[in-house]
Amino acid sequence: MPGQAKADNAHVANVFEEMADLLEIEQANPFRVRAYRNAARTVRALGRELAELVAEGRDLTTLPFIGKDLAAKITELLASGQSAALERLHERVPASLETLLRLPGLGPKRVQTLYRQLGIETLDQLEAALRDGRLVSLPGFGAKTAERVAAAIAEQHKPRRFDRAVAERAVRRIEAQLRQVAGVRDLIAAGSYRRGRDTVGDLDILATAADGRQLIERLTRLDGVTTVLSKGTTRASVRLSEGLQVDLRVVEPRSFGAALHYFTGAKAHNIAIRRLGQQRGLKVNEYGVFRGKRRVAGRTEASVFRAVGLPYLPPELRENRGEIEAAASGRLPSLIELNDIAGDLHVHTLATDGRESIEAMARAARRQGLRYIAITDHSKHLSVANGLDAAALDRQLDEIARINDRLRGITILKGIEVDILTDGSLDLPMRVLRKLDLVIGAVHSSFGLSRERQTERILRAMDHKCFSILAHPSGRLIGQREPYEVDMPRIIEHARERGCFLEINSQPLRLDLNDTYARLARDEGVPLAITSDAHGAGDFALLALGVAQARRGWLEKKDVLNSLDVRRLRTLLAATMR
Repeated sequence: MPGQAKADNAHVANVFEEMADLLEIEQANPFRVRAYRNAARTVRALGRELAELVAEGRDLTTLPFIGKDLAAKITELLASGQSAALERLHERVPASLETLLRLPGLGPKRVQTLYRQLGIETLDQLEAALRDGRLVSLPGFGAKTAERVAAAIAEQHKPRRFDRAVAERAVRRIEAQLRQVAGVRDLIAAGSYRRGRDTVGDLDILATAADGRQLIERLTRLDGVTTVLSKGTTRASVRLSEGLQVDLRVVEPRSFGAALHYFTGAKAHNIAIRRLGQQRGLKVNEYGVFRGKRRVAGRTEASVFRAVGLPYLPPELRENRGEIEAAASGRLPSLIELNDIAGDLHVHTLATDGRESIEAMARAARRQGLRYIAITDHSKHLSVANGLDAAALDRQLDEIARINDRLRGITILKGIEVDILTDGSLDLPMRVLRKLDLVIGAVHSSFGLSRERQTERILRAMDHKCFSILAHPSGRLIGQREPYEVDMPRIIEHARERGCFLEINSQPLRLDLNDTYARLARDEGVPLAITSDAHGAGDFALLALGVAQARRGWLEKKDVLNSLDVRRLRTLLAATMR
């Protein structure tokens, strides 16, 4: 029997998000909806499992945004895996409406209209309404909305992919349990996960072990396994409670490197490597590198690359996007590493939608090994985040100065994440912005502008005399919101001309810029800031995701703004605040 799924942090956070979604469809009090979303963020950001805290007698109400009611719901979920409050919501609102809510082009009001006026609860019913024209006649809908909804439904029918954070948690959980099996030697998650892709379709795990059958048996009984799809002597496939499929292969040590290379590289990369081998009279496959029947390499990945005349290629580059030619000619980049990151330039606090104070965030960053952070709370236009007006920002700047005077080992820079308004102006006046060390500009509204208008909007904002970094440049939320229409090559070119910077946002639903545009920015000589967009102390760990994205974009340390020490950073930032 597969292992019983437990209510871990991910499950608790998912339940709170689901309740927020359903309450939003019901048009419940926005503060109540926000309470559940804030609680979900708190739970996701925790460095430890809630079950451990409860076992130690920890008062859950000491956690940010967790009151007595939510603490009780967490305790209930940990004990039973179920939530009576969620079940009551499901009695009033069909769970299938959540799928509609997540479609780009729809929101709570439109989903409620579909349900109340047309009785639409499912994607199939929505598709039928699109086909027969009923959708465009509804209040708040129209031809463009119908077109966006149709495109979003088409995306839903594609094989499901999971965001990077979901895959990370699953890998950590699986590795921790499988390494308890006696005789396990190598154990690595390969595939798109190892290449650092921003989404993962399934997990390929390779292992060597003294007894492969024992390892296979352990996989099928892992906590969180809901279905055993197949089970053999050297391979098994299971499905986890979050829907992710895991394939485990136990291979011989002499073939481990060849198998790891085969199951890591993109198909096009692997084909190119096999062709290089053929040119040398070699056969390259998942079992090794052979000359005739004689094995000449395969125990390590490095041996596979050496056999075809190449140095070792980092997993993130194995996409057949020029990495083989670069390796052959000695032009491989020396990719950015996590320990190259000196500071974080996008950090939120309790002043807006964060979960910790300025000092708590600074101390957490220092524990993470960072030497500086920039406090960049939201500006007043983003009312849902309690954005700061000029007076509130002034008070925050005074507080930062006081903390800098007494806190050692880390520097706090003064910044803001200011809204780029529809006309391209910034949300706060220049007299206010000039007081700051940096200004991060961000689009948080009017995502549906045409490509030309959206591009011009951002270009005008970048031309502002106080503009340092463009945050999450495409506005995408992976699996939830498509990027807005924008001419990104033009944005990157303009950043080079203006002398400002772009961001790689490490939040797992953003990872924005994507790898393609990150590489274009590198090629254009536009430094990028790898930021956590931290809303809580645990979020600084997300910088690893941003670094993986940067590595996929071929970035080196010299290409990353926040790899600089604070003195040189201040010099560059000052040049943007003209």
